[in-house]
Amino acid sequence: MEIQNCTKEDTSKIFELYKVATDFQKIKFPENQWPVFEEALIRGEITENRQFKLLIDDQIACVWAITFSDPNIWEEDDNPVSIYIHRIATNPDFRGNNFVKIIVDWAIGFAKGQDRQFIRMDTCGNNQRLIDHYTRCGFDFLGIKKLKNTEGLPTHYHGADVCLFEIRLNRP
Repeated sequence: MEIQNCTKEDTSKIFELYKVATDFQKIKFPENQWPVFEEALIRGEITENRQFKLLIDDQIACVWAITFSDPNIWEEDDNPVSIYIHRIATNPDFRGNNFVKIIVDWAIGFAKGQDRQFIRMDTCGNNQRLIDHYTRCGFDFLGIKKLKNTEGLPTHYHGADVCLFEIRLNRP
């Protein structure tokens, strides 16, 4: 198992995994699912080394992206000492491997190497199973809120309840 930055050659596989994830969301969470993301968004993340892949036997098992600022979602709590994890999508051939926990372990090392104090994540909708899963992976559940300004965010955030999660590094 290896974690690497995605390359432009991974773009079609990333979109394939997003489609699989969206199809799964349509069945499990019909009230809230990912839109089709702009290719420019993904290519920008790849260029900026913010799109990652987890490889198993040279196959992409999981992808995710990070950002260093997320003011539309975190509003007044957005800060420069956090990394924000987005769009975890798993290859269905590798489901059940608890990749979120693997990503959390990776993110802890990555965040510390960048002198960050928080790892943050959000998800739309009030999905208790997902809340429980993320807390088992080490996140504190901070609650649910409605976003004030969704301009510029993907459409699945518009009008949605958003669950906020955080891991605080270097706890006192």
